[in-house]
Amino acid sequence: MIPPRIRRGQTLAICSPAGPVKRDRFERGLARFGDAFALRVEGSVLAPHPAGVPSYLNATDEQRAAELNALIADPDVRAIVLARGGYGLMRILPLLDAAALVRDPKPLVGFSDATALLAWAHAAGVRGIHGPVVAQISDLGDADVAQLISVLTEPRALGVRPWQLASHGTGTLRGPLIPANLTMVSMMVGTRWRVPLDGALALIEEVGEKPYEIDRYLTQLMLTGELAKPRAVIVGELTRCVETTTATGEPDPPDAALQTFLERLRAARVPAAVGAPVGHGDRNEALPFGADAILDLDAGTLDIVDAAVA
Repeated sequence: MIPPRIRRGQTLAICSPAGPVKRDRFERGLARFGDAFALRVEGSVLAPHPAGVPSYLNATDEQRAAELNALIADPDVRAIVLARGGYGLMRILPLLDAAALVRDPKPLVGFSDATALLAWAHAAGVRGIHGPVVAQISDLGDADVAQLISVLTEPRALGVRPWQLASHGTGTLRGPLIPANLTMVSMMVGTRWRVPLDGALALIEEVGEKPYEIDRYLTQLMLTGELAKPRAVIVGELTRCVETTTATGEPDPPDAALQTFLERLRAARVPAAVGAPVGHGDRNEALPFGADAILDLDAGTLDIVDAAVA
């Protein structure tokens, strides 16, 4: 189910169903929307941190779930963008109202740990958007901010992305585009909301994980059979995925994380492409989660033939 587009001037809501925000960065991100939408910020986002709640969570599970559920059920809210990522979304998935999202589908936007929320919406039958959170928007270039607004408001196919992909394999492959965070793909295996890799073009990014940790997640996906399910993997940004103190006493080369990724994909016999500007770096292009797409490994192109909104 493709949610209807949000029209300019309609209400775009922001909540933080995972971690707490830094106010200055969050407010800079809000300002980047300009006058495109009427912005509504949920109360817990900028409230003092509640006593007794761990520092890595924005509020109690019940409050975070209640705020998100209220936005999903509110007919005036036409899209929801997360304030930030951070751990916590997995904890509230059983508390979220999938039936309300199906009754009134609206785009849910986030990435990183929000992979869990996008997988939850996909399992309910509603397409989400893998895109920047408000805190990250403060640091992105104008093109990526404009892309997010365009993806939310314009019911058109995204087409061939202006990327330069380096291919590790040949041929043309077609399937649903599933942008996701590597850690979350691994963590969601065995749950009701596993990331849907079957026949997919999986676009995977990561941040802050050392090469051996990337190896661990990918090997776990191999052992569970999940890594064999996508038609191909497109590697996005691997931000700060370095190890400066290794067992050998020598620092890893700068591309160690990427080489780990490629070695594990070769072992799983999954073709790969590298170079998508998606993730925790200074680029994060908004993409529909589950849209039909075509990866041409010979040309190094990705063509997204579906829209994110209707």
